[in-house]
Amino acid sequence: MFTPDDERFMRHALVLATKGRGRTSPNPMVGAVVVQHGRIVGEGYHARAGKPHAEVIALEHAGGAARNADLYVTLEPCGHYGRTPPCTDRIIQTGIRRVIVPTIDPNPLVSGRGVQRLRDAGIIVDLGLRSEDATDLNEAFIKFITRRTPFVVLKAAISLDGKIATRTGDARWVSGERSREHVHTLRDQIDAVIVGIGTVRRDNPRLTTRLPEGGRDPIRVVVDGLGPFPDDAQILQADAASRTWVAVAADAPAERIRALDRRGLTVLEAGGFRGRVSLEHLLKRLGEREITSVMIEGGEGIFTSAIEEGIVDKFLLFVAPILVGGKSAPSLFGGTGIEEIGQALRLARLRIEQLGEDVLIEGYPR
Repeated sequence: MFTPDDERFMRHALVLATKGRGRTSPNPMVGAVVVQHGRIVGEGYHARAGKPHAEVIALEHAGGAARNADLYVTLEPCGHYGRTPPCTDRIIQTGIRRVIVPTIDPNPLVSGRGVQRLRDAGIIVDLGLRSEDATDLNEAFIKFITRRTPFVVLKAAISLDGKIATRTGDARWVSGERSREHVHTLRDQIDAVIVGIGTVRRDNPRLTTRLPEGGRDPIRVVVDGLGPFPDDAQILQADAASRTWVAVAADAPAERIRALDRRGLTVLEAGGFRGRVSLEHLLKRLGEREITSVMIEGGEGIFTSAIEEGIVDKFLLFVAPILVGGKSAPSLFGGTGIEEIGQALRLARLRIEQLGEDVLIEGYPR
């Protein structure tokens, strides 16, 4: 059904789509290519929510050459009014002959309607080319638009014996420089990062994106255990406090909430009791604010709660070639643990990459 040229042009469209990574939320990443007689005459990608969609940019680039051409687009074109007009209308008006799409848009406002609108207008629509790649590209958007909660990445730097810090709490630095640089790239692409108040007190992190070419800082979400919030916390600095949110349990004292408000922090009242926040409920609160992706960065208590509550969609484990030891040294997954190996959480769809001396293991819970 699909030719080698179809494969080539769709691969190019997918590469274009990645140029919007970390910038399109709450929209998906989309790339589009207009092809006339085997030659690309127009291309584009969605750069930011509220900006023109990939199809519109590619068609404008193609101009009159779009008539009777083929359009390769990495997600079903929208057929409804949102922040921008329907892309299907523009495609029909320009006289496109054929549209090649990997997958239907999971958004209930779009799902299947865009394809049907094009077909009703006499345009050939072919579905399924590189659908797995297109789905992986927008895994965060797909979860958010279908469940209204963000896609959750758990990121941790661990030793060969599974420790995330020494028995004294020292965690600087478990991973190497290459791994830390990669984490800044991840922060540039994610909507929010989550840490516990213990991590703020112990490590005093900035949780910012520090890349040579600059970058975008994610929202910082601190899960509050009612412990003291240090006055010198770097996330409370003038340029950071406005983008720092604090999640509190349902029974958090009113004075505690007022004190956080006075410091310019956004307070999210999530479920949970006795100072322990329900992470599942927190995700719903974040989804209400159109946060489509989060990265949990520590520490042991938050990691353990996230795994036990079953909210993790992807694991990113930076394994350093060191041995830490110590029964009391914090590990990635604490709690009481399992009784039998058969109960262990197993990861699938593994990807392994070497970063300097470290090894990055990416996997999805089965």
